[in-house]
Amino acid sequence: MEPITSHTGKAIVMPNNNIDTDQIIPKQFLKNILKTGYAPHLFFDWRYDQSGKPKPDFALNKPENQGATILISGENFGCGSSREHAVWSLTDWGFKVVIAGSFSDIFYMNSTKNGLLAISLPAADRKILNTATSTDQITVNLVDQYVEFKGQRFHFDIDPMWKNKFINGLDDIDITMKYEDQIEAYEAAMPTFD
Repeated sequence: MEPITSHTGKAIVMPNNNIDTDQIIPKQFLKNILKTGYAPHLFFDWRYDQSGKPKPDFALNKPENQGATILISGENFGCGSSREHAVWSLTDWGFKVVIAGSFSDIFYMNSTKNGLLAISLPAADRKILNTATSTDQITVNLVDQYVEFKGQRFHFDIDPMWKNKFINGLDDIDITMKYEDQIEAYEAAMPTFD
């Protein structure tokens, strides 16, 4: 994973509550086993009309929103089925951070395993962030655990283990490999069966 200590970028605001994984990446696009190639299908049913043409008024289709790296949403983001593809589609589009009121547990865990920083903030803080336009910058400081926008700082909590993973760019395999010597010693001590 790519380390994150601080990230500054522009945001797309989608304040809907209960955005489920079926909307983030519909089931017909789950055939790919790679972590890339999902960006064109992100929010597909909201993003395109029935003939497959982009809806010009949808946030991801607006020219001024291209290059946004922060998504601001409502409560219970990522609910629904437990598809890791939802996180892959967000990161493939270029999002580094999702700020919401809350996240489904499975979506949150998938985010920690795939380098998407999921931050929970209360409604009052998000109401201010929801005013962000395509010309505004938002800074997420993971080291000191705050989101900064127009001179205001909003503290967020994160489990120290997940914080360490993000700051050091560690995935589960990297963490396991820290114990490589112990694993090899254990395997060497195991009896062999000929």
